[in-house]
Amino acid sequence: MNKIIVAILSTWIFSAANAMPAVVDYIFDGDTFAAYAYIDDDIQVAVRVRLMNVDTPEIHGQCEREIEMALRARDRLAQLAPVGSRVELVNIRDDKYLGRIDANVILPDGRDVGDVLISERMGRPYSGGRRAGWCR
Repeated sequence: MNKIIVAILSTWIFSAANAMPAVVDYIFDGDTFAAYAYIDDDIQVAVRVRLMNVDTPEIHGQCEREIEMALRARDRLAQLAPVGSRVELVNIRDDKYLGRIDANVILPDGRDVGDVLISERMGRPYSGGRRAGWCR
C-alpha cells in the first residue's frame, strides 16, 4: 500500500511545475535531508531530498577522514538549511531509491546549497554515475 501512495504522490509532484517550496524536517547527511514539500497551499508531502549537483562524504564512510568530513558537511547543511527553514526545490527528478527525489535546493537568498558546499570544499560536483572515494 505504501508503494502505491508513494507512486501516486510522485506522479503528482512531477506533474506540477518543476519548482516547489519545502520546509526542512531532518538532516541525514551532507547531501540528503527530509522535508515537507508543498504541492499546493494545503497539501504537503514528506519527501527525502538528495542534492542533485553535489556529492559529500558518507557518514558510514570507509575511513576516519571520510567520516570526519561527512560530519562537517552534514553540520554545514544544517547551518545553511536548518530544520524548520523554507527552501525551494527545483529541477526535481526521481531518484533511484523509492520515496527520494533529486533536486537543486535554493536558499531564500538565492544560493544553491550544492554550489555552496562545493565552494566551501565540503563536497564535489556530481552529475551521476560512479562516485570517487574520499579516503586517501
